[in-house]
Amino acid sequence: MLRTRIKDRLKQSMLEHDKATTSTLRLVMAALKDRDIAARSKGNMDGINDQDALGLLQSMIKQRRESIDLYEQAGRQELAQKELEEIAVIEDFLPKQMSDEEIAAVVDGAIHELGATTLRDMGKVMGVLKKNHNGAMDFSKAGALVKDRLG
Repeated sequence: MLRTRIKDRLKQSMLEHDKATTSTLRLVMAALKDRDIAARSKGNMDGINDQDALGLLQSMIKQRRESIDLYEQAGRQELAQKELEEIAVIEDFLPKQMSDEEIAAVVDGAIHELGATTLRDMGKVMGVLKKNHNGAMDFSKAGALVKDRLG
């Protein structure tokens, strides 16, 4: 389903001669193909599923946000702007992102559900969050909240 949406949007951007969107979606398709190849080597002949693909998209956005910070520090606003445009294209394929309040509520619920009390339980909590909210949650924010709550 997700791949079909990406492929359709890629075709549309090519017909519209939207070079920025086309190049971004080609990067996404290449990353998906790389992950599929890695999954096949582990015995999963179908490649990665949509949940894993959503995680990949989130990591691509995270990489671009880190690049934006570096570009802005170096005074390269044109490169930072290009990264922002790529983020906008990739975000179109992610589900609605949770607000900070929603993330806090889900983190508190997961901690309570698991009975987590120390930082050693952080991995279990993050595992549940990733399983249940992959693609809809910023896990760097969630990780910081979990660490704060358990630390």
